[in-house]
Amino acid sequence: MSKLSQAWYKGAWWVWGLLPLAILFWLLSSLRRWCYRSGILSSSKPDAFIIVIGNISVGGNGKTPVVIALANWFQQRNIRVGVLSRGYGGNATSFPHSVNATDPAYLVGDEPKLIANRTGVPVVIDPTRTRGAAYLKDKFNCDVILCDDGLQHYALKRDFELVVMDNRGVGNGKLLPMGPLREGQWRLNTVDAIILNNHGERQAGILNSVSVPQYPMSLLAQNCVSVMDSSHIISIDKFREDYARFTALAGIGAPERFFNYLAQHNLHAQKKVSFNDHHSFERADIPNGVVLMTEKDAVKVKSIGHDQCWYLPIVAQLPDSFYLQLEKALPQPIKQLRSQDGV
Repeated sequence: MSKLSQAWYKGAWWVWGLLPLAILFWLLSSLRRWCYRSGILSSSKPDAFIIVIGNISVGGNGKTPVVIALANWFQQRNIRVGVLSRGYGGNATSFPHSVNATDPAYLVGDEPKLIANRTGVPVVIDPTRTRGAAYLKDKFNCDVILCDDGLQHYALKRDFELVVMDNRGVGNGKLLPMGPLREGQWRLNTVDAIILNNHGERQAGILNSVSVPQYPMSLLAQNCVSVMDSSHIISIDKFREDYARFTALAGIGAPERFFNYLAQHNLHAQKKVSFNDHHSFERADIPNGVVLMTEKDAVKVKSIGHDQCWYLPIVAQLPDSFYLQLEKALPQPIKQLRSQDGV
């Protein structure tokens, strides 16, 4: 975590020196929202149900497991679903780009590659969200499109907005660059639902005044998988038994969340190595000996890792009440698709 990020979450006094820039950010973002509301800037969407999974703060809050869980939920109901991503961290230059099995993570981004691997649904990257969404509808005939991030990309109309928050909450509650917020805390009252990843006291105080439905998310991991050979899978208990000494590695928005998760499962790393979110790994970044990393890092390390590299796949579990709210929000034609298939 950078010095500035640490200041946001530790209440450092010197961030007040950034107040003029925060005021400028507020003015520009407010003007932009007004332009969309008034029609000066246009917004559109294809004939599909658009779900935006985002947040009001910068940094990873656990959106990717939610996207995967939703994609699987729709698949189980025989509803055609696709995922739209900006492809942050990738270096693709031609858009829209449909992620395929041979695409390396450095081309399409770590999160789109991970989502495509885990779900098998169409995943399209495009910094122009309206174009990417139209491509998912035209090429893959998607009835539901999950937009990974993009809460503030108002050019794409949406039918359902979902915010994911972790126990860092909103930090000092200030707008960029004085704090971590892309939009003010008022925005939480305008979305359809909030998913709480690792709910804590810092979140609780903020969310007491939020009227929209809030749902806890639990993360479940049962096995460790070899980075170099994904068919080689062992249980967490077996990993703990075989590897008393290992290095934990994480290049995500909140590495400490991964390290804490390991400790909760009695996986105590001899050493912890963290990198910035979307870090572009080199061979020298990979420690020797046994290494346990996140699945998001594994998709980037596969071509440069070694035989003692493992990753921990995590599954998001959301309460039935959340899925009930989501199902009620779906338009009748999509519900009929489900019933026609006898699901």
